[in-house]
Amino acid sequence: MPHNYGIDYWSNSNFIIEDGKVKINYGRQDALIDIVKKIRDDGHRGPILLRFPHLIKKQIRLLFASFERAMKEFDYNAKFKAVFPLKVNQFPAFVNNVKEMSATHNYGLEAGSKAELIIAMSHTNIGAPITVNGFKDKEMITLGFIASKLGHDITLTIEGLNELKTIIEVAKELNGPMPKIGIRIRLHSSGIGIWAKSGGINSKFGLTSTEIVKALELMREHDLVDKFTMIHFHIGSQLSDIGPLKKALREAGNMYAELKKLGASNLKAINLGGGLAVEYSQHENNFNRNYTLQEYANDVVFLLKDIAKNKNVEEPDIFTESGRFISAYHAVLVAPVLELFSHEYDQSALRLKETNPALIDELFDLYQNMNSKNAQEYLHDSLDHMESLLTLFDLGYIDLVDRSNTEVLVHLIIKKALMLLKDKKNIKELISIQERVQERYLVNFSIFQSLPDYWGLGQRFPVMPLDRLDEIPTRSASLWDITCDSDGEIGFSVNNPLFLHDVNVQNEEYFLGFFLVGAYQEILGMVHNLFSHPTEATISYENDKL
Repeated sequence: MPHNYGIDYWSNSNFIIEDGKVKINYGRQDALIDIVKKIRDDGHRGPILLRFPHLIKKQIRLLFASFERAMKEFDYNAKFKAVFPLKVNQFPAFVNNVKEMSATHNYGLEAGSKAELIIAMSHTNIGAPITVNGFKDKEMITLGFIASKLGHDITLTIEGLNELKTIIEVAKELNGPMPKIGIRIRLHSSGIGIWAKSGGINSKFGLTSTEIVKALELMREHDLVDKFTMIHFHIGSQLSDIGPLKKALREAGNMYAELKKLGASNLKAINLGGGLAVEYSQHENNFNRNYTLQEYANDVVFLLKDIAKNKNVEEPDIFTESGRFISAYHAVLVAPVLELFSHEYDQSALRLKETNPALIDELFDLYQNMNSKNAQEYLHDSLDHMESLLTLFDLGYIDLVDRSNTEVLVHLIIKKALMLLKDKKNIKELISIQERVQERYLVNFSIFQSLPDYWGLGQRFPVMPLDRLDEIPTRSASLWDITCDSDGEIGFSVNNPLFLHDVNVQNEEYFLGFFLVGAYQEILGMVHNLFSHPTEATISYENDKL
């Protein structure tokens, strides 16, 4: 693995490597290691969560700029609007920065609960949109009416006919300003990946075609058709492939056009939900998405314009609820390595007897006589011998010293083979072999608290040391957290190999950075073993100075 840790793939130019250190690509390009040391000088220990507010603002600007370019290119005659889904990150240090952008870009918030709706009402500027998704009782719907009375541009997206009936009931009781009404449509199209079940005919949310027709009839019956302004769909988070989105857009676009023809004259917006993916991969052969932000925007605008033209209806406003894309980049978890559990054996660890089992003598011969020509063959032989010797131990034919000698010799052979074969082309096999000699780095953090998506879903996050990046890392590494749980490990694997430096924690500090942790991780984190939230530090710039 190159010692830049794939930073060109996942960092979106937000971070760079210079002088052997990871630096923030902003202002004076401060090194993360220097920032961390300043924080620790103030007495803070343990893991630290660094927040970079300028990256929140950058992502919002990128999103709006990409859609504005697409609309200009395709002569699209409607507006782009966006809201941030609060379920992705409700922490004040994040939400307050989103509010700053609310004024300049008319950027709003999405709520999925009463508590989130109260946050949205207090942190969204008047005129910026608020959308309300999820299941809603009468109290929550009433809160939506209150928001409308306060002047907010709020849309209640109904998830079922009973919600619409409750809206009708509350409208009669309050007899005042009403929120807009949206309908979440249950598409036949589904997404791709872990969250694909968010879409499709059996998804948790949304109305079927029959229910949508019934909803329109109910609104017409109660003179509320003019309040019906939006249809909404969501086919899943972190869409790795643009194809399913295109299919969903065609279905939703035609649904929009048909509803217009059925008399929904004020229907003027399609809300795409989330799904805009973030590239987490550090490895070229394992990318998480097959499209760029601009391609995403271009496809959305082009397809909706084409459908509107063919159906002879006005082009809809485009809403997105892209939470991961906005929030992931702004947070970096930094954790110190506490200990290195190394299998760095040398010959002094051998306890050979005068008479050894034949296979151990053969292992010793393989080790002594290995060269660049026979290294691969001898390596395979040694692995076969190891399996045989471990079986003999289980059957009671060799003793513990023999087993120890087996362990040491096989490790010595693997290390020697890796050195002799480092310039060969069979890289994947060599990486696979390194799984057998991976070193264990004990890191002062909790996976369950800070990276719950890794534990629950196997979601990988970019990880790298903060310094020594001008040195080639040589140790295949697995990372252990400090919880008393065997799941608290990020293992070395062939598809996601991680190499780190040799480190003596008694004499030096070695910090690892876990990047793109700003979406969902804090919200979903748990206090397993009662390990609490990391120390937080907000890194702000004024006139390009920290």
